Amino acid sequence: MARYELKLPKMGEGVIEATITAWTKNIGDPIEEDETVLEVATDKVDSEVPSEVPGVLVERLFEVDDVVKIGEVIAIIETDQEIEQEDAVDLIQNPELNAILEEKTTNANLEEKNDIKSSEDRFYTPLVKNIAETEHISQSELDQIKGTGKNGRVTKDDILLYVADKKAGTLQAPAQPKTGSAKTKIAEPAKMPQSSGVILDNGDEVIEMDRMRKLIAEHMVNSKRISPHVQSFVEADVTKIVNWRNQIKDEFLKREGEKITFTPIFIYYIVKAIKDYPMVNVQLDGTKIIKKKNINIGMAVALPSGNLIVPVIKNADQLSLTGLTKAVNDLAKRARENKLKPDEITGGTYTVTNIGSFGNIAGSAIINQPQVAIMALGAIRKMPAVVETTEGDMIAIRQKMILSHSYDHRVVDGMLGGLFAQRVAEYLEDFKGQDLL
Repeated sequence: MARYELKLPKMGEGVIEATITAWTKNIGDPIEEDETVLEVATDKVDSEVPSEVPGVLVERLFEVDDVVKIGEVIAIIETDQEIEQEDAVDLIQNPELNAILEEKTTNANLEEKNDIKSSEDRFYTPLVKNIAETEHISQSELDQIKGTGKNGRVTKDDILLYVADKKAGTLQAPAQPKTGSAKTKIAEPAKMPQSSGVILDNGDEVIEMDRMRKLIAEHMVNSKRISPHVQSFVEADVTKIVNWRNQIKDEFLKREGEKITFTPIFIYYIVKAIKDYPMVNVQLDGTKIIKKKNINIGMAVALPSGNLIVPVIKNADQLSLTGLTKAVNDLAKRARENKLKPDEITGGTYTVTNIGSFGNIAGSAIINQPQVAIMALGAIRKMPAVVETTEGDMIAIRQKMILSHSYDHRVVDGMLGGLFAQRVAEYLEDFKGQDLL
């Protein structure tokens, strides 16, 4: 029998390690081809690791809560099938890290390059240590960074965020005090409060945040700390869209095998507006504005657990309305089933959240870093409105909604943010459905 080495597979751009959360197979258990052997969690999403061959699990090289690098052997499977395995998988490259890592840098080389030390309370991966050395972050400075990983571990995203804040001047590096001088107070990254002095009464239930909720909380706190949020609100008459969808939805389902909702229609016109105002499709690197070439739309999806995830429609500007409908339905379905791939929730350049699906008419959404803007879509409601006709103004019942645009005032001013929202509304009101299918 052959011995197959099950390695941690590539899991998307920028993902170089994962934490084992559960073994679904024990030593001696039979395994079918493509059957899940273990579950892992990255900084972005939870995933399952299947076997590429049928056989029997004979060795588990890591335990639950261990951190494993991409390409490392995590288990041995005995199989009757003839196998050919490549050498260890190369680490995935990330544009942010090109100046830090070569594609085939080994962990051993990373360890040798720096003097950063782990301790019983603070474990640092070789990648984090290497970033710290490259960016001239001292041991004491690194020890201050709030970790969002398992058991408070400092992740790649944590240290890169710290580096970006430091370059932007929102953090001060630790100063070495001179003799007789006052010590410099260090500005630290935002931390989730450990306790707010809550007094528990009889019958109160204490619920510990799950891993995803902790990540969401940290991400939201950081976004509000990093970006000065400004909001613009625009009302749009979407009567034409509502009537058109009601007319074609049955035919569309029969022809495409997909239900057409309002979300892909709105995304279609948001993308058109981004082409008109590309400076909302940017990111900041310190004082440098990065104008993104691709238009990748993140769409917020509420999960059955009550948490939130934002899968990304890559190159949304290259998709027709039919293509956007299929992408929206597919990503939303797999998000709720916890079947998204790590690279499907990264790389977004602008985010849309449909708060109207919960009956909300408007809301101030928090920017999804490192993006600079997000649009919240309010509920569509029948409203009395003044309509201009050839016979004069009249009162009519119209289908209306509110578009809420939140943007980062460091780079998007009120004129740009407001004009963008207005342009989306204009496209929605000038809707011509026959041109889309």
